[in-house]
Amino acid sequence: MKILLVNPHSSNWTEGCSDKAAVAVRMPPVGILTIAAHLLDEGHSVKLLDLSAMKSAGAVIDFTSVIAEFSPQLIGFTTVTSSFHNAYSLAAAAKDLSPDSLTVFGGVHVSALRASILTDYPAIDLVVTGEGEKAMAEIASGADFSLIQGLVFRDGESVRDNGIRSDLFELDSLPLPAYHLLDGFPHKYEGPLFNYPKAPTAAVISSRGCPYECSYCDRSVFRSSFRFNSAAYLYNHVSYLSREFGVRHIFFYDDLFTFNRKRIEEFCNLLLEKPLGITFNCAIRVGHIDDELLRLLKKAGCWMVSLGIESGAPEMLARHKSNVSFDEMKDTVDRIRKAGLRAKGLFMMGLPGETEETIRMTTEFINRLQLDDMNMTKFTPFPGSPLYKCIHEEGAFDERWDIMNCMNFVFVPSGISSKERLDGLYREFIQGFYTGKNWMRKFPGLMFKSPDSVKRIFKNLPTFIKIRDEFKS
Repeated sequence: MKILLVNPHSSNWTEGCSDKAAVAVRMPPVGILTIAAHLLDEGHSVKLLDLSAMKSAGAVIDFTSVIAEFSPQLIGFTTVTSSFHNAYSLAAAAKDLSPDSLTVFGGVHVSALRASILTDYPAIDLVVTGEGEKAMAEIASGADFSLIQGLVFRDGESVRDNGIRSDLFELDSLPLPAYHLLDGFPHKYEGPLFNYPKAPTAAVISSRGCPYECSYCDRSVFRSSFRFNSAAYLYNHVSYLSREFGVRHIFFYDDLFTFNRKRIEEFCNLLLEKPLGITFNCAIRVGHIDDELLRLLKKAGCWMVSLGIESGAPEMLARHKSNVSFDEMKDTVDRIRKAGLRAKGLFMMGLPGETEETIRMTTEFINRLQLDDMNMTKFTPFPGSPLYKCIHEEGAFDERWDIMNCMNFVFVPSGISSKERLDGLYREFIQGFYTGKNWMRKFPGLMFKSPDSVKRIFKNLPTFIKIRDEFKS
């Protein structure tokens, strides 16, 4: 079967400003690449369009020309909340051009909303919930829809939901993601500025799921399971990227990279025994790291470790992040830096219960941590998160899917007077960190440690000046 897989355009910017995210970061869509690889193994003809870094108008033009030339029988879209409407406009265009093609939607957004998607959006034929590899292969092979686990489909005038898929892949049995289907990979895909020493970079996800249940996290796809690739598979994955594409830095986007300590220890030892000349970043969680493992990560090439902190207010942390000790946060950051690794803190502003006082506490906490970098997202109540069910009781929620991208405040907690005030506090926070003594002291050295980032800034200097001016305004 001829299959077109599409990663649609998704705005990653603030409302009212042109989307400039692509100059700062553009990472490959690993999930849909894995589905593509499995379909290729099954003997299908697969084409992949990554429209995520393009403007919507250009994306539609590219998409329709591919439909005309490739004539796909099956068109699969992966969607997050902010990309759903763009994906739907493409699906509607596909139906006009090729009425007999099946349109299939998957991803976290539709996995959370399930049957309501087919009820409200007639240009979508099928919804694949949860993991997509097996379901997409079964659809392509002509299987009876009623027998495909995780599928939501129309049956006459009604919509049928086949529930949750239980026969999940052992992850080592999956082929490596089909990076070769991406136009311009790896050079068109660039990691976050100053988050890596050498380009080109690539993204890898070596596990699925999370056993914890934080209030803000949408786990509609992987639910509460946790599975992971073996150390040998992971080493082979990294070796492939290095050998075939010249990749020099890996971003591991696992929720809990070090959750299984043994596999990470084995992976690091493989990198030491058979060096690949690569560096990498990973994310850890309090309680799943120790000094010996931190030192081993450093020896194996780890450059930076990210830690989800979310808030510097103990009451906010206790409410929203499960099984975390506030005191352990600072201790973990201290130990990361003591091991010679860069420490990046991940924060979230605007959660239910947030006040100007809790934001002040977070600012003071960050100043004490002396972080090497940080990322502050704007809390967004996604449909599959625990908070979504009661969000209207916690403040004002403007559920506009197109701007639900963690770059816009669509929710204002009752403890903050207005969206404008929350935006102002956010700008003060970001400016305070990047003009503070800690960052200004570290930045000159970082320019030498990440020369590619400096080159990117100068290459796109007019755009970065516009970003700065828009942020200040």
